[in-house]
Amino acid sequence: MRRPLIAGNWKMNGTKSSAEALLSGVVSGATSVSKAEIAVCVPFPLLCLGEQLLAGSNVQLGAQNVCTESGGAYTGEVSAAMLVDFGCRYVICGHSERREYYGETDEIIAKKVSASIAAGMTPILCVGETLQQREDGLAEQVIGSQIKGVLSRIGIDAFDRLEIAYEPVWAIGTGKTASPEQAQDAHVFIRSQVADESAAIAEKIRILYGGSMKAANARELLSQADIDGGLIGGASLVADDFLVICQAGDLAAG
Repeated sequence: MRRPLIAGNWKMNGTKSSAEALLSGVVSGATSVSKAEIAVCVPFPLLCLGEQLLAGSNVQLGAQNVCTESGGAYTGEVSAAMLVDFGCRYVICGHSERREYYGETDEIIAKKVSASIAAGMTPILCVGETLQQREDGLAEQVIGSQIKGVLSRIGIDAFDRLEIAYEPVWAIGTGKTASPEQAQDAHVFIRSQVADESAAIAEKIRILYGGSMKAANARELLSQADIDGGLIGGASLVADDFLVICQAGDLAAG
């Protein structure tokens, strides 16, 4: 059985003082979570604090982005080696906000995934459709293209070293959430795309739901057979809410 992963994505939120309180609350509450895996992906300036406060806990540290290059004259960028130096285990690649606001293409995302794997981290590869694309009946076409756009560049073996997050763009920060059945259907489709190349990797790979999972709906979503965890946005900024989701992951693990 795939172990659930609950990963918080703080996005561009937090100060040193608020992050310290939030991380301390998560670490304290996470002691009751024994089956699900927990991670928090914090903004770059808070990585040092995350490294310090998560040390020795059962909460993993992650980052929200990474440079395609290993080092050099790339002002403002952060390399995979730098993230590893701060103890990052996970890194988000290809989030819909990076695709939309910063023009990240499948090629760029594939390079980021490769750089992360080469450095020893586990990328969380994000895929998902917009509301217009869903209403036009293009959801599977879009998701399939995003997966194949990375897979064709890095090969199926690399998918044995990453997680996938399905994030219906129309359900991020809007208060809308895909029904458990809609989410399950999308996860089944994603797994089938990986299975086209390797049934063994498809069975093993974790696919997280990243469309406004929160305390109120986490248990129902995580009860679906192909939903292996969550990439949590707003709810990860409140320790008690995030921990309820983590506990739902524990229940889903059986």
